Amino acid sequence: MHSNHLLLEEPIRMASILEPSKAGFFPAMTKIVGTLGAKSRSVEVLSACLKAGMSVARFDFSLGDTKYHQETLENLKSAIKSTKKLCSVMLDTAGPELTVLNKSEKPISLEADATITLTPDEGQVASSEVFPINFGGLSKAVKKGDTIFIGQYLFTGSETTSVWLEVDQVKGDDVVCIVKNSATLTGSLFTLHAAQIHIDLPTLSDKDKKVISTWGVQNKIDFLSLSFTRHAKDVREAREFLCKLGDLSQTLIFAKIENEEGLTHFDDILQEADGIILSRGNLGIDLPPEKVFLFQKAAVYKCNMAGKPAVVTRVVDSMTDNLRPTRAEATDVANAVLDGTDAILLGAETLRGLYPIETISTVGRICAEAEKVFNQDLYFKRTVKFVGEPMSHLESIASSAVRAAIKVKASVIICFTSSGRAARLIAKYRPTMPVLSVVIPRLKTNQLKWSFTGAFEARQSLIVRGLFPMLADPRHPAESSNASNESVLKVALDHGKASGVVKSHDRVVICQKVGDASVVKIIELEG
Repeated sequence: MHSNHLLLEEPIRMASILEPSKAGFFPAMTKIVGTLGAKSRSVEVLSACLKAGMSVARFDFSLGDTKYHQETLENLKSAIKSTKKLCSVMLDTAGPELTVLNKSEKPISLEADATITLTPDEGQVASSEVFPINFGGLSKAVKKGDTIFIGQYLFTGSETTSVWLEVDQVKGDDVVCIVKNSATLTGSLFTLHAAQIHIDLPTLSDKDKKVISTWGVQNKIDFLSLSFTRHAKDVREAREFLCKLGDLSQTLIFAKIENEEGLTHFDDILQEADGIILSRGNLGIDLPPEKVFLFQKAAVYKCNMAGKPAVVTRVVDSMTDNLRPTRAEATDVANAVLDGTDAILLGAETLRGLYPIETISTVGRICAEAEKVFNQDLYFKRTVKFVGEPMSHLESIASSAVRAAIKVKASVIICFTSSGRAARLIAKYRPTMPVLSVVIPRLKTNQLKWSFTGAFEARQSLIVRGLFPMLADPRHPAESSNASNESVLKVALDHGKASGVVKSHDRVVICQKVGDASVVKIIELEG
């Protein structure tokens, strides 16, 4: 993967661009999160999605009940078993999301310059004259001239399936708006987004709490995607709630930045969260178009320097209905990778799109091509400079392992870890080769029964760029008392050989604990 590394800053032979790319064992270092729904919930499609490169499955609880999502998850487990591909589970909360319920599910056509009333009276039937919404405080939050956007759930931003409204007047609890563009809205649920307006609703709703404490606990979710995170305290409160649920104290919280409020408090949120999801759909409404790229680049950089995963959404909307992305979308995916993004999140494209497998495969190929020209040298120097001196012990070991691997042209870095932290720190320095994270299970007890930890840590690395987990046999110790106890290493190398990551005469960099010391060593495989 590292051998054909190019740099765009250096002269590049144009004809070489047309040479077919060699397929690697891993589709790409950048991870792909797929939202599961109607078009992507059968065992057959899920198996194909895993083979195409999906490593995180997102369950969006704005749509569907726990029974529906449980059926999908059981199918995913069957697909994981048959493909032998690991996949982690992300629960996405509904949060303070404003929606219009279209009970009849009939398409609703709106004409430009017509008026429409938004009402909190949910007993009314949605039509081209009135939209019942799930929030009683909209009339107090908006004023004449404000902008409101309504689109099909998980909208794609297409102007024919979403509508812009301008507030004309407030009548009691109702808001009368002027339609700015003609559109036809389809489906049972529409999303409503009021640009740059504070919505006085809790980030974690009662419905969210119920879903997490039942479905989330039952399935030991790996990630919680906290929709509409606006303040650091939103993350703190969510973590307190998870800790009360015992089994979910290890669940990682990804703060979803969706509006101006979240953007304003970004630095504080990043400090509290385990990762960030840049929800560009809603952000693209709150921000002027010319500012969206600036926020993305600044936010991804901050995540990279903090060593926390950055996930970018809304990249290939047009693939919801088409087999190929637009030129702008293909370039957008590549630029997200060059910016330093850890994962690409697919929404409508896999939830209700016609080509979920092809979308994952296409995005994976674009990511792999972009990774070949990622300026690792510049990134490494920038990260080392940002971290400063003196470095922490772990940070120093991680950066040294990456530097050594690049200097000796290693084919893989193998890192032994119990918590997953050491492997994530290595990935922070974006090595050009895969990092095989060998998670050593630890024995723990709640005084009633003994159990092994490790599966959580292994699955949670599936959202980090360049990190590929492997769960070791608990009988093999992570910390060998002497450097010659190589049993776990042999298992890891055999796994690497079987998967085609390493071959005879390759060099491999090992990062492990020997006694109390952390050691980085280089080995050359025999022929």
